[in-house]
Amino acid sequence: MSEVLLRLRGLTLRRDDGTGSAILNDVDLDLRENDVLILKGRSGSGKTTLLKCIAQLNVYDKGKVLLNGKEPSEYGLPEYRTKVLYIPQRPSLLPGTPHDFLRTISSFSSRRGKGRQASTSNEAFDRAVKLARGWGIEPYLWDREWAELSGGEAQRLGLAVGLGMGGAEVVLLDEPTSALDEETMKTVEESMLSLLPNGKNPDGTLKAFIWITHEASQADRVGTRTLDISQQ
Repeated sequence: MSEVLLRLRGLTLRRDDGTGSAILNDVDLDLRENDVLILKGRSGSGKTTLLKCIAQLNVYDKGKVLLNGKEPSEYGLPEYRTKVLYIPQRPSLLPGTPHDFLRTISSFSSRRGKGRQASTSNEAFDRAVKLARGWGIEPYLWDREWAELSGGEAQRLGLAVGLGMGGAEVVLLDEPTSALDEETMKTVEESMLSLLPNGKNPDGTLKAFIWITHEASQADRVGTRTLDISQQ
């Protein structure tokens, strides 16, 4: 069995409404290379909140998150968030165009860390365009305002930006195909799984996914195991 890539121990987040009740209560999780961990739970159980805590976008009350045995603070949060990448369900709320967004991300200093060659905007754009093209996204859509894109177009472009940038070891997916028809959904699934080390195109740093989906059939197709956070 491979070593633990991402580990959570006792992660707890309490409501700030005065009740002190827990949104997340002592969540434990071990993620290994080639895992596609499906997050299950009733509506409002904290699935998206958990992903944001793992990405250090939400502040939790107690617990530990370790990537390769190191806490996020040891990497520095910008560097950590490059390695543990959260991709939201609704990128269409962003300003500008997908191409603008990719150029902005490419300029971040966290993508030029020690020992890693910087990925230029052009290189990332070429990778992202190729990926999205395989999902039925024509190149001209990269220069269309997010607000003018359909839900399915925005969703695929958001995924292509996140995965095309490279550098992530763990990608946190919040219902990444909820706006897609079944045929396109399966195409996107196959393409994403091919990026893992045991896939067809393992030429990057990506090692595992944590994936929220309400589609039981999708969970069966892509998941290697399941965590029901309602039972945590």
